[in-house]
Amino acid sequence: MGTATAAAASSLIKSTAVQLGRIRVLKEGIHQHTQPPSSSSNVGPVVYWMFRDQRLRDNWALIHAVDQANRLNVPVAVAFNLFDQFLGAKARQLGFMLRGLQQLHNEIEETLHIPFFLFQGEAVETIPSFLQECGASLLVTDFSPLRQVRGWKEEITKRVSDSVSIHEVDAHNIVPLWITSNKLEYAPRTIRPKINNLLPDYLIDFPPLKPQSRIWPGGNRSIDWETLIADVVRKGDEVPEIDWCKPGEVVALETLMGNENGFLTTRLKNYATDRNNPSKQAISGLSPYIHFGQISAQRCAFEARKLHKAHPQAVDVFLSELIVFRELSDNFCYYQPHYDSLQGAWDWARNTLMEHALDKRQHLYTREQLENAQTADNLWNASQLEMVHYGKMHGFMRMYWAKKILEWTNSPQEALEIAIYLNDKYHIDGRDPNGYVGCMWSICGVHDQGWRERPIFGKIRCMTYTGCKRKFDVDGYIAYVKRLVRDIKKRKGETLLNNKAKQFAS
Repeated sequence: MGTATAAAASSLIKSTAVQLGRIRVLKEGIHQHTQPPSSSSNVGPVVYWMFRDQRLRDNWALIHAVDQANRLNVPVAVAFNLFDQFLGAKARQLGFMLRGLQQLHNEIEETLHIPFFLFQGEAVETIPSFLQECGASLLVTDFSPLRQVRGWKEEITKRVSDSVSIHEVDAHNIVPLWITSNKLEYAPRTIRPKINNLLPDYLIDFPPLKPQSRIWPGGNRSIDWETLIADVVRKGDEVPEIDWCKPGEVVALETLMGNENGFLTTRLKNYATDRNNPSKQAISGLSPYIHFGQISAQRCAFEARKLHKAHPQAVDVFLSELIVFRELSDNFCYYQPHYDSLQGAWDWARNTLMEHALDKRQHLYTREQLENAQTADNLWNASQLEMVHYGKMHGFMRMYWAKKILEWTNSPQEALEIAIYLNDKYHIDGRDPNGYVGCMWSICGVHDQGWRERPIFGKIRCMTYTGCKRKFDVDGYIAYVKRLVRDIKKRKGETLLNNKAKQFAS
C-alpha cells in the first residue's frame, strides 16, 4: 500500500493518540468506529494481536488499541499466538521469547489490568475464533514484512465477521514502512534521504499509555508458563538456550542505557571506530531485544540522539545502522516477495552468479560440515562456533561467514539456502529481515554494487582471510571464541551435574 492509500485508509480513523501515518486500515467493519461513548452498548471490545512487538512500553500498537477502546468506552485485551515452530525456531529463540512474554503477562495484568490471552496453534484459526467469542469490534495488530505473517493477516481478514475492523500499526520502524516509500529501494543512498526527511515528524517521544476506561470482565488469566517453557525447551533442545542475554523489557532498557554496562553509557563512544572489529566488543548488544520487540528501536534512537553533542560521529553511525539499514531491510522484505532466494537478486548480480556457477571451487563442504565448523579456515570456524554456542556472531563476521559459504558450495542457490538455514537455526535474532538481507547482501549483492570480476563471485564483493588480517586481530578473535566456547561448555556441564544431583536427592 502506497503513501496516498495509507493516508486515505487512516482517514477512516477519526481520533487516535498515534500518528495516522503509522496506521493502516486492513478492513473496515460495517459498524464504523465513529459512535460517541454513549452509544457503545452494541460495540464490542478491542483486541490487540501482539506478534512482532512484544512490549508494554513505547508500543504504538498497544497505545492505539487502548486509545480506541477508551474512545469507544469498551475494554481491551492482548492476544498472543504461539506456533509450534515459526521458521524453525528452537529452544534458544522460543525460550527467550516466552520468558519475556511471561514477564509481560505479569506486568500488564498487575499494573494495567489488561488481560493477556495466550493461544497455541494456527493464528488463522485461534484469532478469528477469539474475536467471535468475545464479540470484538476492532482487531489491532503490529506490522511485519515477512510473507508468512502477511499471509496470516490476509486470511484472518477474510475469516473475521464483517462487523470487525482491522488496523495494522507499524510499531517496529521509526518511520512507518509505507510512509517511507511505496517501492523497492535500491540501496541505502536511495532510502536515506526519504527517511531523513520524515524523521522530524516520526522520531518523537511516546505519549503515556492512558489507563483504560473499561476493565475486561473475568479477572486475571492463569497461564502455566513454567510447564509451557519447559516443554518448548525440551522439544527444541538441539539448539539450547543462552545465558548471557536475559529476556524482557527491563533488561533490554538496561542494555541500552544502564549505568554499569549500558551501550549508551559505556560503549557508544567507540562505536564508530570499533564496531567492525570482532576482536573488540563495541557492538550494542540490542539486536535480540529489537528482534523480539522487547525494546523499541525508536526509544534507542531517541535516547542516542540526546548524546549527539558529546559523541557526534558515534551517534551518527549508530543511528544510520539502527534506522537506515534496518528499515531498508524491512523495505526489501516487503516489496521483494523473493527476499530469501536468488530470484530476489538484482539482474546484474543474478547474471554474474549464474555465469560463474560452474567455476572450480578449491574447497567444497556439505551443510553438515559447515554446521560443525569443519573447514580449513580457522577464522570461519571460529565465527560458526560463536554463532552455534553463543547464539550471536559479530556483525562483521556475518559478512565474511556468508561469503565463504558462497565460495565453498556447489551453487549460489545452495549457498543462500545453507546460510539462511544456519542463521535462522542458531542466531538468537534469526528469522528477521536483517538476517535475510544480510545473507542476500553477502551472497547476492543486494543493496551493493558490482566489483572487479573474480572466479565464483563474479562481480559480487569478495572478502578474504588476508583482508580480515589487515582489518583486525584475527588470532585474537579466534582465541576469544575458543575461550567463549570452553566456558559455555563448562557451565553447561556443571548445570547437568547439578540437575542429576537434584534428581538423585529427590
